[in-house]
Amino acid sequence: MKLSAVIITFNEERNIKRCLESLEGVADEILVVDSFSKDRTEEICHSFNVRFIQNAFEGHIQQKNFAIDQAQNDWILSLDADEALTSELKESILTIKLDPTFDGYRMNRLTNYCGHWVRYCGWYPDTKIRLVNRNTARWQGVNPHDRLNLLNGQEPGFLIGDLLHYSYYTKEDHLKQIEYFGDIAAKELFERGGRSNYLKIAIKVVAQFFKSLILKRGLLDGKTGFTISRLSAYATYRKYIKLLHLQQSK
Repeated sequence: MKLSAVIITFNEERNIKRCLESLEGVADEILVVDSFSKDRTEEICHSFNVRFIQNAFEGHIQQKNFAIDQAQNDWILSLDADEALTSELKESILTIKLDPTFDGYRMNRLTNYCGHWVRYCGWYPDTKIRLVNRNTARWQGVNPHDRLNLLNGQEPGFLIGDLLHYSYYTKEDHLKQIEYFGDIAAKELFERGGRSNYLKIAIKVVAQFFKSLILKRGLLDGKTGFTISRLSAYATYRKYIKLLHLQQSK
């Protein structure tokens, strides 16, 4: 089979080179759909053998489905710019290319947080469907929490090897993302009829911290696990306080 790797970008000069390098020898086409980046993303992409197009960003789900539709091949490997294939995962994909037996394949994702690989906190194995026949799959979910689903109800196959996710380089990066995702998530919740109050916020914040640190064994990730658990609780607080403010403003 012929394989198109598709990536959406916006100001990803810090990550895109690593992602593109990991796709060499695996993808028959690499398509980058960019949301009019203002950094060196386009310049870096043009130094590789990629097809680079730009499209206005209307949401993660919309942009990723647009990217799938622009690809030249039916088989799609959909990645984020801050992700990269391990050599083991590359070998698994090359094997599947010879004779795919499923309409989609899932893989484990291993996240790097401020230089530490996170194996607890509910962050690993973080299994994702990323290799699909586009005729039977679409990105769905609620922005910003998108997911690639098979539409025919078939169970996906599984690929050996990790998809490496370079999430945050600093805690400040994480805090910025919390605000960005919090705005999107609060608006989506409000439009779907979601409502918030101070008691609900308190319960959800405490529950998220306990879940991440204790139930998901974040303690075993040491200081990094505590930081992630604390900021996950803070992200919950920001999402629901933003939702409350939307209610009050409307």
